[in-house]
Amino acid sequence: MRVRVLGFARLRELLGAPREVELPPGATVATLWDVLGSTCDALPELAGSTRVARNGRVVNAAEPLVEGDEVALLPPVGGG
Repeated sequence: MRVRVLGFARLRELLGAPREVELPPGATVATLWDVLGSTCDALPELAGSTRVARNGRVVNAAEPLVEGDEVALLPPVGGG
């Protein structure tokens, strides 16, 4: 199955432009994170501070993914 991955801020710098990622059937957000981490050494250390949205809704690592999902990786937001 293929999902579209969007990274924002530092995550976009690490992952590049939006891209399609091939995942096995039954994959979850955690599966996606592992696949992405295998191609980007800096990614695993950001797991604790990154929020993930599936089709516009923030989800946890156990969220199942399906063909055609759009997954956004959102870094922490700061400001004052």
